[in-house]
Amino acid sequence: MSRAAVRSDVSIAIAVWKALFLREASARLATGRAAWLWILLEPAAHIIFLMVLFGVIRHQVMQGANIEVFVLVGIWGFFLVRNIAQRGMEAISANQALFSYRQVQPVDTVLVRATVEAFLYLVVGAILLTALAMLDIDVRPADPLLVMWAAFLLWAFGLGLGLTFSVVGSLLPELGKVIRLSFTPLYFLSAVMYSVSSLPQGMRSTVLVNPITHGLEAMRSGWFASYRGEAHISLGYLAFWALATVFLGLALHMRYATRLTAQ
Repeated sequence: MSRAAVRSDVSIAIAVWKALFLREASARLATGRAAWLWILLEPAAHIIFLMVLFGVIRHQVMQGANIEVFVLVGIWGFFLVRNIAQRGMEAISANQALFSYRQVQPVDTVLVRATVEAFLYLVVGAILLTALAMLDIDVRPADPLLVMWAAFLLWAFGLGLGLTFSVVGSLLPELGKVIRLSFTPLYFLSAVMYSVSSLPQGMRSTVLVNPITHGLEAMRSGWFASYRGEAHISLGYLAFWALATVFLGLALHMRYATRLTAQ
């Protein structure tokens, strides 16, 4: 293949991604009169509820971190993974009409949806942190690079789940319903509202099987210099699952590309 042909393929892919990004962002924010407001209010409502719920046992929950940012990090990280996975799963069916264009592939829609969600949640996180800062709460991270690296790996894991679930959900719609329901218990098993080190040893090992837990606890360790989380937290473990799910999802898209476009 000539260099010119490679450039042409790349330029076509970039053009498709740009168009899909604008389409997805517009659809995400214009599905209802207050769609953009709900994106912000959903995590904010969870944060306020958990702050009230755990405010009375602040010292047992926090271990060297203020409760507001502690909860925000947990909610933000989990919702990032959940929304990318769930919206990625719905990407193919929502964009089925576009597959009549040869340039648009099912995998493109999932990749773009994951990018849109990342952009939206960066904005949501910035707004919520600004609101806490206006209440005289220290929101400065102690190790910004660790926070960003953990957040990126959470995004990558969500992308991998989205790629995998998009194929599974399209070929086996019944499993798609089960996948959506599974995120409810996962919410309580991801250290969203507690420190892993505060759990009994048996429960601790169970929670640590979940890769999301490692990402959230690593973000907290990077945010609070005095935070002492679980010693067995490993971003390498999260990175392994992120890579594994991304490669699995891409392999499934390659294997079932014809069936996905013909659904």
